[in-house]
Amino acid sequence: MLHGLVIGSCTTTVKHESLTGWRLAIVQPLGVAGAPDGDPQICVDPLLAAVGQRVVINSDGKYARDVVGHEKSPVRFVLCAIED
Repeated sequence: MLHGLVIGSCTTTVKHESLTGWRLAIVQPLGVAGAPDGDPQICVDPLLAAVGQRVVINSDGKYARDVVGHEKSPVRFVLCAIED
């Protein structure tokens, strides 16, 4: 699991069938000191997090496929918590 900051959302015109109906958030992973750590990631967002919110993202592909309900989904990252 990683801490991150929601920096936006994305809209796609062509996507895998398993992503139909899911909101996709762009999340900047954060390091221990709260500084950006690596490239932003596109995450399935079942929590509807707002831009600027700190979140916890899960990078377990099996968990992500379980969330979207499709065993062949290419999704890897899912928001699993919004930090207070």
